[in-house]
Amino acid sequence: MLFNSLDFLIFFPIVTILYFLLPQKLRWVMLLTASCIFYMFFVPVYILILIFTIIIDYISGIYIERLQDKKKKLFLIISILSNVGILFVFKYFNFFNENMAYMARLLHWNYPIENLWILLPIGLSFHTFQSLSYVIEVYRGHQKAERHLGIYALYVMFYPQLVAGPIERPQNMLHQFYEYHSFDYKRVTSGLKLMAWGFLKKVVIADRLALFVNQVYNNSSEYTGFTLIVATVFFSFQIFCDFSGYSDIAIGAAQVMGFKLMTNFRRPYMSKSVAEFWRRWHISLSTWFKDYVYISMGGNRVSKSRWMLNLMITFLISGLWHGANWTYIIWGGLNGLFQVISYITRNVRRRVTGALSLEKLPRLYWILQVSFTFILISFTWIFFRANSMADAVHIISHIPEGLLDTDVIRAQLAELGTMGFDKYYFILSFILIIIMEGVHLLEESGKNMWEILSTKPAIVRYTAYYILILTILLLGEFGSNEFIYFQF
Repeated sequence: MLFNSLDFLIFFPIVTILYFLLPQKLRWVMLLTASCIFYMFFVPVYILILIFTIIIDYISGIYIERLQDKKKKLFLIISILSNVGILFVFKYFNFFNENMAYMARLLHWNYPIENLWILLPIGLSFHTFQSLSYVIEVYRGHQKAERHLGIYALYVMFYPQLVAGPIERPQNMLHQFYEYHSFDYKRVTSGLKLMAWGFLKKVVIADRLALFVNQVYNNSSEYTGFTLIVATVFFSFQIFCDFSGYSDIAIGAAQVMGFKLMTNFRRPYMSKSVAEFWRRWHISLSTWFKDYVYISMGGNRVSKSRWMLNLMITFLISGLWHGANWTYIIWGGLNGLFQVISYITRNVRRRVTGALSLEKLPRLYWILQVSFTFILISFTWIFFRANSMADAVHIISHIPEGLLDTDVIRAQLAELGTMGFDKYYFILSFILIIIMEGVHLLEESGKNMWEILSTKPAIVRYTAYYILILTILLLGEFGSNEFIYFQF
């Protein structure tokens, strides 16, 4: 079920009302049933995959806690292999199979294995990682094994974050399903406001930007220079608004019922470095890789060369997690490489900063750092969004064309009209981005938009709320626009 659908508009209030009306002992039953219904709106039969992994991990967790040493490790391996095995079959088999077939053709070998023609279960990578975090935490002794099968199933399937996160840890979520959450007006309205802000980012900003981005990136060979730059910048904001919008709706929906999900985004485009960007972007996934991959390899408690290798491996795996395509692997590798280069050049950059006396101009220095980081991140997004490596190479190689020729830029602007986009489309898109980034600047200074509004007279507050709702209804792009991260 899509958050931006009429089905959810009916589903959400019914589930929420039932949650508060039912006695505590029945709430988990209702939530688990609702979560199953929510997931089965996509491909109903795929819920069997979830049931299979839930049972395997539930049993494994209990035996990991009971047993010692090698036997304990055996059940950890069983759990990991079952989860990763399912992920490999549905998400990565065809990718590896195609690459093996390509190598076989180069070597003139016979390679008879065909691709699998199966759909990728929605959100498979997300609930797989959430399940793995449970068994790993039990194995490490940081979490007691959950004995209540229904509660454990709800931990994996809780509908707000089931298909696109945040990827939760058992320490944060399991105990919340046992707690009694009463109706709290302030908490409920706070959650609804966060959901509204998420809908604004998704259906008004992200889906509006997508109209242009899809046209250009799906026909990249037809465009050059200014048009490619605009499409790339628009995609940077599209993917942020799309994914952070989902997270806001998920966190807000859970908050309405009294559940607290972890923050998944913290104004990432205000970052002064790529490393800082990854402390602010998709935090639940970044910390997952840090806790279970990066630190397991030694993290930064090793030699500098080994640390760089650990960092690169982590980001390459992160790229592969996002998709079975070389474009995603290159995207992940670039994010790791930029951080390695940043470390290697740190002394040179300090000397340049000192020579230019940028420390005496902190605001200008901050703007330069944020702008340069945004350019680097936007460059990596080219690989993330491009349909193929060939498209990505074409876009990068053709971006410089005509950038210094005003006649070419004027012609490209005129061409936008033939694509169905007039100047008002661009003005509106830029205004929406500026408003959103203005809110982020406010938050960077330690202030909160909703708290500021709460201090204003009722007429001011409700006027702002009505404007927000009307903007969503009048300017939103409604339909079957899935969230970008559903494919992962």
